[in-house]
Amino acid sequence: MSSLDNFPVSALISSDALNILSTLSQTWYVVDVLGQVRESAPSAVDYGIVVLGQVEDRNLLDLIDQAAVTGNRIERETSIPRTRTHAEHTLYLRIAPLRNGLVLLMVEDLTEERRLDAVRRDFVANISHELKTPVGALSLLAEAIETAVDDPEMVQHFAHRIRREAERLSELVIDLIDLSSLQTGTPGVSFEDIDVDSIVTEACDDVQMLAKSKRIEIVVGGTGNLHLEGRREQVLSALRNLLTNAIHYSHESTRVAVGTRLVDGVVEISVVDQGIGIPAAELERIFERFYRVDPARSRDTGGTGLGLSIVKHVCVSHGGECTVWSKVGHGTTFTMRLPKTLNQPLTAEKENA
Repeated sequence: MSSLDNFPVSALISSDALNILSTLSQTWYVVDVLGQVRESAPSAVDYGIVVLGQVEDRNLLDLIDQAAVTGNRIERETSIPRTRTHAEHTLYLRIAPLRNGLVLLMVEDLTEERRLDAVRRDFVANISHELKTPVGALSLLAEAIETAVDDPEMVQHFAHRIRREAERLSELVIDLIDLSSLQTGTPGVSFEDIDVDSIVTEACDDVQMLAKSKRIEIVVGGTGNLHLEGRREQVLSALRNLLTNAIHYSHESTRVAVGTRLVDGVVEISVVDQGIGIPAAELERIFERFYRVDPARSRDTGGTGLGLSIVKHVCVSHGGECTVWSKVGHGTTFTMRLPKTLNQPLTAEKENA
């Protein structure tokens, strides 16, 4: 038992100091040398470092004791396991000795900041790799044309390859611009009434040549005459990406279906294929930028690795979501769920099954 148990914190720390602490947005605790919490922020966040008023982490207790004994302030970044999950909180700790054997423990949650840092590093690494491939190919093909200048047939072959690599590079740049626009928001772009039938028709027309090249039939069904509020070009781009993906990963001479319906004020647009499917372990990551379930196959299909990330951001920016169901060998269903009316309560409409 702490020797301070019989004394209220107000008797050990000035009321002015407590008032100052109460204005801080960070989580803080005043603890004794045994790790017992004597005072805490009114809205202290539970990061799993305090259980029933007692600091439980052994390493943190050692730091508290060190600060109390030496009288020195300690700053440290550490990871604390989250309760009930395998993930961790990344916390920045500031530990400062107070009077009367008490210690101030301030906690700043860096989990999201560190996650974003990792995402940025991965993005830079991925985009560098994705740009390096077509740029390197263009350089090599240009050299090949120079050496084959007296062979018209080879020049034509290499020129065709250059065009393909240039198109791939152009698609990547366009997707990057689209994704950046979605993430940062485009000022001045207002919502408009979107005729879902027209979006579906246009998206299907846009991928018709790709579908014919694999003898894939595109069928459309569901509830007609649906409308929603949003940005038409973004929703069209998202649906086009889903259809392109479905065709790329479907077997020849199969079907890709597009279905629409209204459920509780939410317009659902589903794209169903009979393709190779996605392993269950990969489903949580498929919306990440540049993530590919099968990198070799993805590059063969010519995708940029950004299509599903664009779909996700379009849905989120419209107050909705994109869900996925898949089974290896049986196909995949992606469903964009977009509120019929933005910034207003959803209506109680319900589509019959």
